[in-house]
Amino acid sequence: MLRRKPTRLELKLDDIEEFESIRKDLENRKKQKEDVEVVGSSDGEGAIGLSSDPKTREQMINDRIGYKPQPKPNSRSSQFGSFEF
Repeated sequence: MLRRKPTRLELKLDDIEEFESIRKDLENRKKQKEDVEVVGSSDGEGAIGLSSDPKTREQMINDRIGYKPQPKPNSRSSQFGSFEF
């Protein structure tokens, strides 16, 4: 294996500005999310809209990625083909 000297990375002003803008965006989103949760927890209906029902969450993920699950066949003939016992 060849050894080489470490590559020097330079931090540029553009990189710092981009990092700061992304960090501010994330902080704003976090603050808005907390505000929504605070408002939602004070109202009974807000919590229903943001429920974490696993079936609903799974459906949302499947819709987002475009996955349409097909039901699994439960009969033995479908598992083993056309073999007869």
